[in-house]
Amino acid sequence: MATSTALQAREALGSRLRDLRKEAGLTGKGLAALAGWDSSKISKIEYGKQAPSADDIHVWCRACGAADQADDLVITARDIEAMYVEWRRRLRTGTRARQEKSQTLEAETQLMRWFEPVLVPGLLHTAEYATAVLERVAAFYEIPDDTDAGVSARMERQQVLYKRGHSFHFVMAQQALRTMVGSHDVMAGQLDRLLSIMSMARVRLGILPDRAPYVVPSNQFIMFDDRLVHVEAVSAELTITQPREIALYARAFSTLAGQAAYGTRARSLILDELEQLRNA
Repeated sequence: MATSTALQAREALGSRLRDLRKEAGLTGKGLAALAGWDSSKISKIEYGKQAPSADDIHVWCRACGAADQADDLVITARDIEAMYVEWRRRLRTGTRARQEKSQTLEAETQLMRWFEPVLVPGLLHTAEYATAVLERVAAFYEIPDDTDAGVSARMERQQVLYKRGHSFHFVMAQQALRTMVGSHDVMAGQLDRLLSIMSMARVRLGILPDRAPYVVPSNQFIMFDDRLVHVEAVSAELTITQPREIALYARAFSTLAGQAAYGTRARSLILDELEQLRNA
């Protein structure tokens, strides 16, 4: 899904450029000659097989007599590039920069909706749980290990939970209570943290029971108001801004939230897991 969304957007950009060429009465070979390119580059760009650079777009628009449209098309191309960012690129300097980027986005968001199938959402982490998670991230992606700095930034992010003008709706699968992150003590501390989070006025926390019926095809995703959605895949992070796609994620979240347990029922699920940890 991550790659197909970016590809569709790149194909749409290619279609716009193809229309400019045709409106100018140019063939692919004719445009290639004017631009000094191999003719295959024209078809690759027009069919979304190759992403045009800013220079490519300016050359294309000048050759087609549409220089006034170049800046808008360059912005579109940059938005497409931002849709799909490989983790090795996002995390090339370590984990802290990624945490700071999230902090900025969260500060601009009034309503955050967050679904997690396997782990506790990052904004709810204890420092020990966050340390175990970020250590695994650094090891898996073979990036610089700045775990201490990353954890510090993640803890700073949590200040937004206490600020007026923000509200949060978290839904996590029951599996997230069971996935062993760090030691038993780390998990016990994290579950205790969830129990305390439930008393916060701005936070709504739901637990999707493990026997809830399958009704929504879904993986981890975070909604920032109705502006954009982040989806974390194994290889990359996808940023979704298309209104119809955002509406689909909103529908998925609403359905999952409708299946989740809240209040006393959610607290019981957490307490059951906590008791099993302590008995173990």
